[in-house]
Parts: sequence; C-alpha cells; structure tokens
Amino acid sequence: MRAIFMATFRSGDIMRLYKNTRDILDVVENYREPLNISAIFSDETLNFVSDNEPNQGDEVTISIRCAAGNCDAVYLCNGGNILDMTVKSGKMFDTYSALITVGKHPVSYYFTIEYGGKKYFYNRRGLFPDCDRNFNFMLCPGYKTPDWAKGATFYQIFVDRFYNGDKSNDVCSNEYVYLGRAAKRAESWDSNVMPDDVCTFFGGDLSGIAQKLGYLKNLGIDAIYLNPIFVSPSSHKYDTQDYGFVDPHFGTIVHDEGDNLVPEKLNNKFATKYISRVTDTANLEASNRLLADLIAVAHDKGIKVVLDGVFNHCGAFNRWLDREGLYMRAGYEPGAYRSADSPYRSYFKWYGNEWPNNDCYDGWWGYDNHPKLNYKDSPELFAYMTDIAAKWVSPPYNADGWRLDVAADLGDSADINHSFWSSFRKSVKTANPDAIIIAEHYGCALPWLNGREWDTVMNYDAFMEPLTWFFTGMEKHSERYCPELLNNSASFEAAVRYHDSLLPIQARQTAMNELSNHDHSRFLTRTNMTVGRLHTLGSKAAECNINRNVFMSAVVMQMTWTGCPTVYYGDEAGLCGWTDPDNRRPFPWGNEDKTLYELHRFLIALRKRADALKIGSLEYLFNEKGVISYGRWIGKQKYVVIINNNSYNLKVIVPVWKIEASSRQCSERILLTGQSGFSTVRIKHEVIDGMLYVTLGAHSTAVYEL
Repeated sequence: MRAIFMATFRSGDIMRLYKNTRDILDVVENYREPLNISAIFSDETLNFVSDNEPNQGDEVTISIRCAAGNCDAVYLCNGGNILDMTVKSGKMFDTYSALITVGKHPVSYYFTIEYGGKKYFYNRRGLFPDCDRNFNFMLCPGYKTPDWAKGATFYQIFVDRFYNGDKSNDVCSNEYVYLGRAAKRAESWDSNVMPDDVCTFFGGDLSGIAQKLGYLKNLGIDAIYLNPIFVSPSSHKYDTQDYGFVDPHFGTIVHDEGDNLVPEKLNNKFATKYISRVTDTANLEASNRLLADLIAVAHDKGIKVVLDGVFNHCGAFNRWLDREGLYMRAGYEPGAYRSADSPYRSYFKWYGNEWPNNDCYDGWWGYDNHPKLNYKDSPELFAYMTDIAAKWVSPPYNADGWRLDVAADLGDSADINHSFWSSFRKSVKTANPDAIIIAEHYGCALPWLNGREWDTVMNYDAFMEPLTWFFTGMEKHSERYCPELLNNSASFEAAVRYHDSLLPIQARQTAMNELSNHDHSRFLTRTNMTVGRLHTLGSKAAECNINRNVFMSAVVMQMTWTGCPTVYYGDEAGLCGWTDPDNRRPFPWGNEDKTLYELHRFLIALRKRADALKIGSLEYLFNEKGVISYGRWIGKQKYVVIINNNSYNLKVIVPVWKIEASSRQCSERILLTGQSGFSTVRIKHEVIDGMLYVTLGAHSTAVYEL
C-alpha cells in the first residue's frame, strides 16, 4: 500500500505534498476493519454453553464468537464479576471462553466487547451500545426439561372430532341439557359445525385414537397432546365435571341404563341415561382402563401422550358444586350449590348465604358455568389437585405430562398461584421425572420459568403471532387484517427476538409452536386474508381463496424452528375453519390433502434425524420485504431456510458464513415448496465466498443442507 502511494508522487511537488501524504500513509497503515457486528453471536445452546441445564456446583464453559482478529477484548459479565476470556483463533472466527461455577442462584450474564476504543454489550437481544440487564443470558441451576421433549413434534387432538372408534359410547340426542341446549348427536361425520357447537357431538373417542395410532406413527409424530378427556357435558370439556375419571362418552360404557329426555321434559332431573353413564362406577373405571391401554399402546409405538388439565376452574356440572343435581340423584355427597353443609363448600368462593341452590359463587371471568376454584381457603382442594396431577402421570396410566389451561389465572393472588404450581411440579416430577409441564400463557412467563413451576409455554408471543402476521397479515382469530405487518420481516424478527429473549433455553427448546389450535382460526383459512367468523360469513367462506403455498412455507418454518412443532389435527390434511368453534371440524378421513400430508411427513422425518433443528442455534441470515432466511446449526450440522412470501420471483444472496459455512463449501437443496407443490430432489449448490445465491419463485421456500 505504501509503494502505491509513493509511486503517485514522483514530481517536483513531492516535498510540498509530503506532509499531507504522510498523514494519509499514517491513516492507511493504522486502518482497521470496522467491528463486524454480524459475526458476533452467542446463545445458550450447546454450541456456546457446555452445559445449559447445570446443577449447583457444576463448572460451565460459556463462549461467544466474533470475527477473526476483530475485537480488542471480550469479557464475561456475571453479576458484579467481570471475567477475562481466553481466545481460540480460527480462520473465520475467534471464540472467546470463560469458565464459571454455578452457585445456588440463577446465573445472569452478558458480554462486554471492546474494539477501537468503544465498548459494546451483547445479550439475548443482540449487540447494543448500552446494556439492558432484563435480557441477560440465564443459567438456572436445577432447571431441567425432559430430553425427549426438546424439539419433539406434537400432534394436538380435539377428541370428539378426530375419529369415532366406538359408536356405543356416542352422546345421544336429548341425553341431557347443557347451557339451555339439548345435547345433540351430529347427523353425520361430515356435518358442518354450527355456531352453538358446544353441545353437538360427532362421536370421536379414545378408541378412535387407538385405531389411528398407525396413521400418527406413519406421520412421524413424537407426542400426542389431548384436549381435555375427563367427565364433562361439553364437546370441548374445559368445564370439568369429575377430575378423577375419563368421560365414558370418550371411554367405555359398561352399564347403559336410563332414558333420554323428551321434548316435554327438557330438565336434567329426568336425564337418567346421562346420570347413569357418567356416575356409574363400572363405566368410570372401564374408561380409565381404556386410557391406560391407549397410552401403553402409544408408548409401544414410541409416542408420548400429554393430557390437558383445567385447574383454574371447573364446570357447573362438577360433582363438588352439582348445580344440576346429577350427583345428588346418584347418591353422592351433596354438592356445595345444594347445601351449606357440603364437604366441598370451601372449594368455591361465596358471596352470599342463599342455600339451598346458592347462585352466589365466583365464576372465572364472571361466567357462572365456570366456577373458579378456591385454593386459598381450601387446603383439601389444594391437596386433591396435586394428587390428581400425580395420578395421571403414574401407573397404570403413565401419561407423559400436562398442558395447563389458563395457568396464570389460577388462584386469587400471585402467592397462591406460585404456591400451587410449585406443589404441582413437585407432585408431577416425583411421580414421573420425565413428564413435561406446558402452560397456556400470553405475555412474559419468566416468573414461572424458574425450574420450580412450569417447564415451558404454548408459544403464542414468540411464534404463532409474529409468524401469522408476517405470512398472512391476519390476527390469529381472523378478526383483524393489518397490511402493514404482511411481509414485514423486520417486525417479525424484532418481535421474535424480543419474546424469545424472555424464554430460558429450556423453555424455548420445549415450547409448543402451533400454527392452529382449538382456540384460533385454522392457519390455512388465515391465508385467505379475510376477516370473518362462522356466524358472520358461514363455513364455506373459510375455504375460499386460501393460499396453500403460503401455508406450506409456514409449515416449513414451524418444522425448522426452535421448539416443539405442534400439528393441530387435520392441518396436515388441509382442514380449514374460522375461529372457535369452526376450528373444530371433524377430521376429513378419505379426503385428505395428500400433498400437505407428505410435506408434513418429510419435514418431521428430517427433524427426527437433525439435532440442529431440535437443539441447535438459530441465526437470522438475510431479511427484507417478504423474505426471511435463517440458519440452524449444531457443531458441523448446518441447515439454511429461505422463505419468499412475495407474490413474485426473487433472487437473494444469503450470507451463510454467519453459520460458519466455509468460503467454498458445498450445499444441497433438500426441499423446495411452491406452485407445483414441493420437491425433495437433492440439488447441489456451491457456497461462494460464504454466500448462497438463490432464485425463489413466488410464495416458495427452500431448505439447504450444508
């Protein structure tokens, strides 16, 4: 460089210009590359933390990566301690490491990077000129989640709509009255779901699930998540009637006695068939045995089974309240609605002394059909529910965990809530240390994700919502369309980075990542970008103008993202539907979308063999309007996903060097989705100077293996 400058000045003017030239030479000789912000990376995966589920007293090596020769100094900041880090130099990156000993309390840490006289801070949200310690990395001693659940593929089943395997246990029309409606048996499996669906039954049951385990095994799923299966009068069963028994309408009816109601007497005191079916001990015990048998067969096929627990509230039919008098007529102890002397009076909070038939009890969100359970004033209820928590994950049932409905709402104070979930966890983990505890929760869940309460959450904030906005511009209930969020990759990344930073690594790797579920519209319907519900537009409109290519791209992201992809039954078959209740349509057996099914099967199989997709790091590579690309890697196993959600073809240059791909490394495209469905033909692509040059069609996605 100096010779080039001297050759330029060989005239008589060289002396006059010497001073300026010397200044320029000084600048050239002292020139330093700017800080390569894109090269700096660390997370809590095993790529950068030697043990991310340590116990007290364990030594853990923590690392961060920077561009080779591009930092003056890097420090690990742990509480008030600033630790020097040793550096291991490589061709592309330098890796800085420090050893810490984990104490009794959580380890909160971030990195300080010095370069060119400036100081930068790196934490879960990335690199910043100042440090917000709310987003520090965290190691929590003793916080362990089951290894089987890390990155596992779940399949959610709304039991009444999956498959009818035993017609003898079907709910009969006029069997009882619920919320002012007579129970109704659907005319056929293919009947449309109606707005007043809560008391219409299609006949799906546990026998049906057992008969379809081969289908689920072929799909490749690792675990089934069952919506509630315990005794309840509704199709959704989030209004539990008896926590100790499987509903015989899902199980086995040994004694089928009594009569249905007649139009002249639509009153549950005459519902003798229903009372017999749900209170007869033989029916209840046989139904429990059927669940035990189902779980045993599922386990033989390598499939876990997770149950849905509703512990915040029960239902007005519940035997402890017995507002309908069903249990009183069956000879049980009086319910608290019926008598002030009921042994269950303390299970509920009362606002008056209006017995008998006291309507003055606390309901969840004011709904008297969902009596809120009073843990504060009832140690008996507290103890019973923690026993129930253990019962179903213990022999002979051996369920593999719980999904917890509205978990943050339980109790009437934070103290009661945390006390209950702490006891719940102890009970579950003592009975079955390998059970998973997944909470339904919106917002920051850190107060519960501490190794003493929940394992993880349903990942609305860091997955379902930002993904839905990006791909469809739709709110997850199909109740609002925001064009400014459609294809807004910057908004997507910012939302995910923020909400991911509020989840410990144990929770992120086991979080339930859903496109659809029983509470929200089907994702395939959201692709029509139409605001509507069943009662406003009708069921057919949910199937109109859908974009299957957008859905396929979303499925690819779901199956390659950190966490547990959770397929809502029928999504893999092309099922559509507005939000509740239309999202609970019967499975379209015999009319499945074979392309979508095979895409799910391919991606699940890929996930099974790729640790990078289950427990590896995730780094954003290149994002612009309508384009998201990211890399997943652990060790030498690397994958790149590139999504074009635009309605036109696009050429993109993806910096795969950010996942440590060498300058001329070979890669193979292993999946391409688009207008013609999808292709798994392997096509070689060369990485040139750390970049991958790709042309993608409209609404298409490509996956590369490096």
